[in-house]
Amino acid sequence: MRVLGIDPGLTRCGVGIVDVAPDRRATLVHVGVIRTSPDARLEQRIHAIAVGVRAALDQHRPDAVALERVFAQHNLSTVMGVAQASGVVLALAAERDLRVGLHTPSEVKAAVTGYGAAEKAQVGTMVARVLRLDEIPKPADAADALALALCHAWSGQAAMPAPRADVGGAIGSAGSAAMSAAGDGLTPAQRAWRDAEKRTARVDPRLAAPTRKASR
Repeated sequence: MRVLGIDPGLTRCGVGIVDVAPDRRATLVHVGVIRTSPDARLEQRIHAIAVGVRAALDQHRPDAVALERVFAQHNLSTVMGVAQASGVVLALAAERDLRVGLHTPSEVKAAVTGYGAAEKAQVGTMVARVLRLDEIPKPADAADALALALCHAWSGQAAMPAPRADVGGAIGSAGSAAMSAAGDGLTPAQRAWRDAEKRTARVDPRLAAPTRKASR
């Protein structure tokens, strides 16, 4: 499946798209950041984000969208900006009848690193390793968007669609082997993600509490 991950923000909105096979292997499709100036009017900034996200949707045609869940924090102006950018993404996804998965920072960190309180540098390192990149995507918003996409694909929230014609036969052949059913109805990748999440929850009791997003 192809997942568009969005790390929402008014100044920097991370955009990351990955193809993920049923056996959990992932390939980078696109990564970037939509930037807007704090000096611009709010409506202009929102429009710029909408144009950038719409372009990614139209060009890469994802099967699902992953978005960071908005939560309360001390910096009200920051959380408002995140919420406004998130609203744009939700509306554009709805226009295309795409399901949107909302994930907390702790969920994403647990999915990518195995630890719900991992540092941003650790997340970036694991994203680069999973996607076989020579370097960590920068800025951090870009790496976070890719991590969101990986988290959503691995979490089993969205059903795995048929192999995409533009991905190639390798994913299709790997998928047929990985989708061999077990008693719980999950693929091996989904069971591995579930088991890793359980281990993380036992080790890190703070996993249920979202990590605060730095001001952007």
